[in-house]
Amino acid sequence: ALLRFKLHLKDPSNRLSSWTKNGDCCRWDGIICSNVSGHVIELHLGSSRGTRKLGGKLNPALLDLNHLTYLDLSDNDFRQTEIPTWFWNMSSNLSYFNISRNQFQGNIPDLLTMTQPSVLIDLSCNNFTGSLPLLSSNVTAIDFSFNSLSGSMSHFLCHKLNEPMKLEILNLGHNLLSGKIPECWKKWSRLVGIKLCDNNFRGKIPGSMGALTLLQSLHVRNNSVVGEIPSSLRHCGELVTVDFGSNQLSGDIPGWMGERLPKLIILCLHSNKFTGTLPEELCALSYLQILDLSHNNLVSEIPSCINNLSAMNSGNNSDDKIFYRTSKGSFFEDILVVMKGRVVNYDTTLKLVKTMDLSDNNLSGEIPEEVTSLAGLQSLNFSHNHLVGRIPYNIGAMTSLECFDLSTNNLSGEIPLTISDLSFLSHLNLSYNKFTGKIPTGTQLQSLNADSFYGTKLFGPPLSESSTDV
Repeated sequence: ALLRFKLHLKDPSNRLSSWTKNGDCCRWDGIICSNVSGHVIELHLGSSRGTRKLGGKLNPALLDLNHLTYLDLSDNDFRQTEIPTWFWNMSSNLSYFNISRNQFQGNIPDLLTMTQPSVLIDLSCNNFTGSLPLLSSNVTAIDFSFNSLSGSMSHFLCHKLNEPMKLEILNLGHNLLSGKIPECWKKWSRLVGIKLCDNNFRGKIPGSMGALTLLQSLHVRNNSVVGEIPSSLRHCGELVTVDFGSNQLSGDIPGWMGERLPKLIILCLHSNKFTGTLPEELCALSYLQILDLSHNNLVSEIPSCINNLSAMNSGNNSDDKIFYRTSKGSFFEDILVVMKGRVVNYDTTLKLVKTMDLSDNNLSGEIPEEVTSLAGLQSLNFSHNHLVGRIPYNIGAMTSLECFDLSTNNLSGEIPLTISDLSFLSHLNLSYNKFTGKIPTGTQLQSLNADSFYGTKLFGPPLSESSTDV
């Protein structure tokens, strides 16, 4: 069966050279056999870096591998292949089914016959179309992200409401799904991670998500979701990541997020319609490393308790990944972060990232001196607000700063000389404020673009020595 399967494959790097007629197939590359029965139980044909990808056609000889429970064909090049019906039929006995990062296309049929007690399905980064399939209750993790799946998720989520599901990871991000996010979450009580980002969902965030008391990661970024953050989410005390950015959410940012979600590391609520104050309760989030509340309508002063965000006080954690343990292994977090004016996706180094972005709101008052204790911050953005007063004198204590943006405020006074201690600073924007005096010399400030200081009364390199650029 394996040799017939090989016949229809293109193997430009000769990865399957060990697959010969007279050989022992249990010794072939990519093959694992049972120690007890000798049957082929695992097929590892995913491409790795440095190897040329497999291609060609899928041969139904795979159906003769009756004991196969593990199939990995990920990251190959099957050239816009429509998956044949027989291929989906063989999936019923698999506990690991990974055909991600190919160019497979067609519809995904219902996957209701998975017989293994715990199943992982990864169909991400293909060209699948049509609606979401119904799932067997044995499926533990699915990744359908980066396809062109469309329509509602109601039938998928609300099928057999009384049948509890084992699903722990649900990734439907980067598709064309639409309609409201249904209120059918109670039977999905084992969920640890949910990604619904980059779709066309509308309506409100369902209150029934509050039943997901094991949930650690919730992404709804870049949809058209409206309304307030449901108070039921206060029951999701295991949450590490909340990403609701780029929606149309409104109302206040609830103070209970700081009190009832103590494990938060990432809180992204940017580009919404939130109003009200910046809640002081958020200062209690001692594990918080990424806070993005930019592009809202928040009106208040920046609370002086900001120094209680102790994870931002310290240097980098030795463990650079944020991950979630499930029955099928660990799943890694990723998030989009604006750094140095660019949107960057962080995943494997996410635990090293520490940023605060409160830009483009209606914040007022002075920058609290306490902010300078956040010595672990790499990026701090307070731009496009109504802040007054001076840059805190001890700004040089923020020794990890790479990006510092205070542009378009009403700040005044001279630039503190301690700014010369920021040896990692590579992106600075102080433009359009009321700063006066000479730009401190003998620092990397002279190597920055002059437009970092436009619209102020500063002078000296990189501006002209005696004139004021406005």
